[in-house]
Amino acid sequence: MTKPSLPELLHAAVTAVGGTERPGQVTMAEAVAEAIDDASHLLVQAGTGTGKSLGYLVPALAQGERVVVATATLALQRQLVERDLPRTVEALHPLLRRRPEFAMLKGRSNYVCLHRLHEGVPQDEEEGLFDQFEAAAPTSKLGQDLLRLRDWADETETGDRDDLTPGVSDRAWSQVSVSSRECLGATKCAYGAECFAEMARERAKLAEVVVTNHALLAIDAIEGAPVLPQHEVLIVDEAHELVSRVTGVATGELTPGQVNRAVRRAAKLADEKAADQLQTAAEGFERLMELALPGRLEEIPEDLGYALMALRDACRTVISAIGSTRDKSVQDEDAVRKQALASVESVHDVAERITDGSEWDVVWYERHEPRGGAAYRHSGASLRVAPMSVSGLLGEKLFSDRSVVLTSATLKLGGDFNGVGASLGLGPEGTEGEDLPQWKGVDVGSPFDYPRQGILYVAKHLARPARDGDRADMLDELTELIQAAGGRTLGLFSSMRAAQLAAEELRSRIPEFPILLQGEETLGELIKNFAADPKTCLFGTLSLWQGVDVPGPSCQLVVMDKIPFPRPDDPLMSARQKAVEEAGGNGFMAVAATHAALLMAQGAGRLVRATGDRGVVAVLDQRLATARYGSYLKASLPDFWFTTDRNQARKSLAAIDATARQAEGEAD
Repeated sequence: MTKPSLPELLHAAVTAVGGTERPGQVTMAEAVAEAIDDASHLLVQAGTGTGKSLGYLVPALAQGERVVVATATLALQRQLVERDLPRTVEALHPLLRRRPEFAMLKGRSNYVCLHRLHEGVPQDEEEGLFDQFEAAAPTSKLGQDLLRLRDWADETETGDRDDLTPGVSDRAWSQVSVSSRECLGATKCAYGAECFAEMARERAKLAEVVVTNHALLAIDAIEGAPVLPQHEVLIVDEAHELVSRVTGVATGELTPGQVNRAVRRAAKLADEKAADQLQTAAEGFERLMELALPGRLEEIPEDLGYALMALRDACRTVISAIGSTRDKSVQDEDAVRKQALASVESVHDVAERITDGSEWDVVWYERHEPRGGAAYRHSGASLRVAPMSVSGLLGEKLFSDRSVVLTSATLKLGGDFNGVGASLGLGPEGTEGEDLPQWKGVDVGSPFDYPRQGILYVAKHLARPARDGDRADMLDELTELIQAAGGRTLGLFSSMRAAQLAAEELRSRIPEFPILLQGEETLGELIKNFAADPKTCLFGTLSLWQGVDVPGPSCQLVVMDKIPFPRPDDPLMSARQKAVEEAGGNGFMAVAATHAALLMAQGAGRLVRATGDRGVVAVLDQRLATARYGSYLKASLPDFWFTTDRNQARKSLAAIDATARQAEGEAD
């Protein structure tokens, strides 16, 4: 039998999912097939509506190699496993004459732990284990969640938290799950043969396609102990998120609450001398955390350094003591020991990392003020350590011994892929060199006609925004734009404070247009309500820049209050910028402008989600039109028709609103 061609396979898959084949999707599939065949690396920018999941799944399945697909969001993971993969596999089966298996794999804490569920949870306040079901009042929200979890655990085939609908609180889930450090291990656990996490791993070992998340991919790369099965092809979807997710996994944190929890847990099994040493070290650390001032610690203050060394050494002593102690009076001693060791080891590792003082790490102190204006408590303080950059780690770990395809709607910033490539540890495209992975970038375009479907309006007449300053002129402009649009507005703000102030002000100015505010309801409810009523507006910050998919007339105006540069006092970003400058580069462009370009590209992408969408992206920051870096930022956005004419923007919005209202009237 003749081997089916890639166009034949793609046509069969697209037909099976009820889609339409697009030129960009074909171009992407061909580029992915070529990269896999050559064992090379590829960055693919594929605009919204391209159908990029089939653009990489079809060539990956056709090659017959073991593939790992890593995504940033749960929504895309579910789409792949519940819709795209089942339909694609069935569609390709007659042509490939095989039916590839696929599976989802997540970190251990995403699966219910049967040992925790049936034996109880080790507690800090008492010996032995604590029956969470007995202790939680059946009428309380926690009690109801736990009872539902117990019933669900008897029915579920996966034990995956995300398969539980509706979900439960983090507090409830923590009662029935464990981290990898807390796990007893399948061979030592009475429930090892039934363990959901172990079964997920076994399914992944047998599957040709494994769908996972960026966090597990980062753990697999950073910790050196493989958690993903061996694979020849890695596909990273939503790749614009990868650097921040890897940074998050590589960031350590120490808080007084975390340290005191380790003290309480260690006291159950460590000898008195070791436990007292840890208690003393914890008290010293806690006192200093009350006194510290927020900000980056380029050098660790002497007294804090001594406190961290004392904490590190005390943890080391306790770890040895717990390891050699046996106390049969402790109920389910192995589980209690595992939990205590996990807590103490976590504190030890972060304290040691900070005291080691690597030049590649950034250390800073944060205070988290309690909500509601309550008095400051030291429990809201934290010491954090993160890598200056993850590019070296990714360049070394991600691109070795496999073909890597990274794809997103926003990878080409300022007109090329080099900015994103550098953040991933790649040299400039086309660079030759032993230590630099070879790669190429491909922009397959978008099925949307951006110049006809959207307008980019920059409010050039507004005053240059000052940090945290009062922007009365911006609120006036925003009011007029919303009125012209008839509501239908997604407001993307650079800070939660700015979003709250705008919502409060506009609710009184234009009460006829309901203003939804991020944080007042769950994100899912907010987006659902926003989509349901065209007159409604939705205001918020970071997660809205990237997490809203509302095609149609409910979102015809996307407003950005100002260019979303990182705050000047952001410890990690400012450290990265300074490092680039010390190496002779342009720190502002490499860090701040790249960060802003990525967010703006994502934000502008909220406007046109379907071929019939029309609207305006309004940037209420003159710098996009007047500053030297403005052209770089504009080149990162979809190719909308551009204007600084406020009257033109309002007229266009009014015309789009009138068309939408006419269509809505006809639909009624």
